[in-house]
Amino acid sequence: MQYIPNILFILVLVAGIGYFTKNVRKVIRNIRLGKDVDRSDNKGERFKNMARIALGQSKMVRRPVAGILHIVVYLGFIIINIEVLEIIIDGIFGTHRIFAFLGGLYDFLIGSFEILAFLVFIGVVLFWIRRNVIKLKRFWNPEMKGWPKNDGNFILYFEMVLMTLFLVMNASDLQLQALGADHYIKAGAYPISQYISPLFNGMSETSLIVLERACWWVHIIGILVFLNYLYFSKHLHILLAFPNTYYGDLNPKGELDNLEAVTKEVQLMMDPSADPFAAPADDQQEGEPEKFGASDVTDLNWVQLLNAYTCTECGRCTSECPANQTGKKLSPRKIMMDTRDRLKEVGDNIDKNGSFVDDGKQLLNDYITPEELWACTSCNACVETCPVSISPLSIIIDMRRYLVMEQSAAPSDLNNMMTNIENNGAPWPFNQMDRLNWSNE
Repeated sequence: MQYIPNILFILVLVAGIGYFTKNVRKVIRNIRLGKDVDRSDNKGERFKNMARIALGQSKMVRRPVAGILHIVVYLGFIIINIEVLEIIIDGIFGTHRIFAFLGGLYDFLIGSFEILAFLVFIGVVLFWIRRNVIKLKRFWNPEMKGWPKNDGNFILYFEMVLMTLFLVMNASDLQLQALGADHYIKAGAYPISQYISPLFNGMSETSLIVLERACWWVHIIGILVFLNYLYFSKHLHILLAFPNTYYGDLNPKGELDNLEAVTKEVQLMMDPSADPFAAPADDQQEGEPEKFGASDVTDLNWVQLLNAYTCTECGRCTSECPANQTGKKLSPRKIMMDTRDRLKEVGDNIDKNGSFVDDGKQLLNDYITPEELWACTSCNACVETCPVSISPLSIIIDMRRYLVMEQSAAPSDLNNMMTNIENNGAPWPFNQMDRLNWSNE
């Protein structure tokens, strides 16, 4: 009978980690639906970016209030969960505070965890107030209605509950240590829970043990639930921010990539010795021509799909976007959210059917409208401000390429400009002989 709690704990742990692993594999599978792109260059620079942006949170502090609060919550939550290692060992082997032999170091660690837990709780409360009382505009944009808004609050409630359970567990443990209860050795320092502990004065030893065990179990189960909730939440960025910043584009932000097929055509055109009508070599036989640009998620590359899963929905990109500020329909955050939603829909389709079965939908028009795409000024403000190196602009550019090169659906002003460049060598409707007439005025 004494081993039943240990067996139950192992079953809960295996189930929680197993379900999380299953969902992580889905995420990796979905990201790999994107086209291949080589991001294996400049490893030193990439590691530096990951350390500076993802670990060091360097871009978060550009907005000091939110940035400092985020650093406190982020570091506090990660460091506090070091204690989870002790909980897991205790749960498997039926021990209690197995690292207590560390003595003074253990006291320091538990004391630090408590202070961080308290700071995390305060930070989360302030985040909740910013969202729901102050109602900052970027948290109330149209794309944040329904699940996105609730998701942001759910995660805050999760963290409040987990930090409260941790402190109450320690407070009841402290009472049991004072009573000399069997199995509860005197260990740890409790700078925060020592002020909670008096609330339990007068409780019997049995009641305190029930309280401490209940908090212990709910705390570890809550952590496993939180871990598995990440798959369904924007908070998957807790894990994906690191690879996303590592694989970020290192080219200058104003530099656009060239389509390989177009580049080959131009090179062929400019090669005087090339025969444009020659049949391709046997080892270069071409199949169906590749689509220009992107109309659905499978036309994007895997880094863009990783970007979509990494989006924190913080709204900094949209709040910096000049098109959005002037009332245009474009929201870079919505571009990323729509891409992720469509990618999940495609993934669910594959899970259901074994392979993708055409559902009559695509990212373009069903999720993102041409009006949104053409509102973009390509200024890169969204890319510059993103705290985890996401590029909504790259997706916008690829979808506009599809509209222009596959559907000839560019706005009339843009069509006129391209016609003028073709005929006159300039965007203006003047022939080349008259292009300098303005200098005589």
